[in-house]
Amino acid sequence: MPVFSPSNKPVSLKETIIIDEGKMLRIKIFGIFILLFASIIVSAQEKKQAPAAVSYVDLKKYSGLWYEIAKIPNSFQDQCAYSTTAEYKINEDGEIEVINKCYDEEGEPDVAEGVAQVVDKKTNAKLEVSFVSFLGIRPFWGDYWIIGLDENYNWAVVGTPNRKYGWILSRTPALPDETMKIIFSVLRKNGYNIEDFEMTIQK
Repeated sequence: MPVFSPSNKPVSLKETIIIDEGKMLRIKIFGIFILLFASIIVSAQEKKQAPAAVSYVDLKKYSGLWYEIAKIPNSFQDQCAYSTTAEYKINEDGEIEVINKCYDEEGEPDVAEGVAQVVDKKTNAKLEVSFVSFLGIRPFWGDYWIIGLDENYNWAVVGTPNRKYGWILSRTPALPDETMKIIFSVLRKNGYNIEDFEMTIQK
């Protein structure tokens, strides 16, 4: 029995089945594309998630001198040629004093003094640091998230929510290869590209 198409031309039952099968095929293909697109969106969102800070940091244990083992190059450390260190001191009023030090190509020391404040007081793993003060007011703060930490506080991995900055710190001027493998694993797990880091010369 013929049926009529929108153009009023008779269409056989066999042709109708072929048309319906063609529509179903297009619907299936469209559905596949939707699923692929959705998976791409989910993957992109996962990559945009901020790194995970460690569950807890004992700030008294964390204070003291740290050697920079590696970092993602940044403009505010362009002058640093070697022997970069960071020292943290907890003052009597609870303020965290920060002293960053390095040496330039001429062997001259470069020292930056600032303060840090805890943002997440439940874990102490998310902090902010500031090195600029105007009449006691600090308008600029930078994120300082501890995303990796040795149980004995022998090494630490510091990152930021946007992964633009990253540092590997150690209590000693160098770390064994096995320890570096563990640290690289922490960085990868938090969405960092290991190739973005450069090793720091310690003398």
